[in-house]
Amino acid sequence: MFRIRFHGRGGQGMKTASRILGTAFFLEGYEVQDAPRYGAERRGAPIFAYVRAAQDSINERGIIQHPDLVIVADDTLVPVPAAGVLAGIGLDTVLLINSDDSTEVWRHRTNITGSVVALPLTADVEDRADLPYIGATCAGAAAQLLGVISRDSLRRAIEEELAALRQSVIDKNLSMALQAFDAMAEKAGAVKEGKEISAADYSSPDWVEFPFEQASISAPVIHGALTSVEVNTGLWRTLRPVIDYERCNRCWWVCSTFCPDSAINVVEGGKPEIDYDHCKGCMVCVAQCPPHAIEAIPEQVAQKDEKQGESV
Repeated sequence: MFRIRFHGRGGQGMKTASRILGTAFFLEGYEVQDAPRYGAERRGAPIFAYVRAAQDSINERGIIQHPDLVIVADDTLVPVPAAGVLAGIGLDTVLLINSDDSTEVWRHRTNITGSVVALPLTADVEDRADLPYIGATCAGAAAQLLGVISRDSLRRAIEEELAALRQSVIDKNLSMALQAFDAMAEKAGAVKEGKEISAADYSSPDWVEFPFEQASISAPVIHGALTSVEVNTGLWRTLRPVIDYERCNRCWWVCSTFCPDSAINVVEGGKPEIDYDHCKGCMVCVAQCPPHAIEAIPEQVAQKDEKQGESV
């Protein structure tokens, strides 16, 4: 059985990528499962989708714990713990990563000894959640690495899954997918089918016992209050809102009220401050600011400026 996992950000088309690859498998006569998994359904948030394909009936269910192929559409996800990009990777797993950096660089960064393949076919963009046609591109590269999907089946799968879109959009997705398919020609068949997993080898997880009281006594009680502040959702951000205080009118109620995550705090004098640990980069504040004092800056650029400032 082939077990494939796609990792990307909300808006990059990983659900579509899994559908394309799953349909291509089906056209080759395989039994197929494909499904996405979302956390917070927001543009830029980490998501993944998975595909299982086998010649026989598929009895496995749930998340793929031991993938044969992991596709990473956005290399900025690798260091984000919530993305789980490297979870379950073994010696036989192939890691396909869309990046301008070399395979040697990624092998050193991730400290994995398995096969790493770079796919530098997409131009860099300001908003990492808006990588154009990356879903179809990743599906095309994956189809070649698997070695069992023909160029024609890939083409038919894209035309079927994207049939509701404009022809110009379908043609561009086809072009990018086939370009990626051809670019991986030297590594065709690099991904091997994983071993069957026996139910007899299943080990149940360790359970954590929580105290339970009768509903008539303490139904409203939350035993672990204020845990959300420990989750740095700012790691999802691809664009950073930055306030120009020279233009800010101190109309604090606008940006702080419209922020859906309460990530804008107001300090003395009506000065708004953004909590970047929990700002997810939705850019609502940028759209709502009356004097246009809040600017959207690519997160990678903002982080680079911070490092340069620290080194001065």
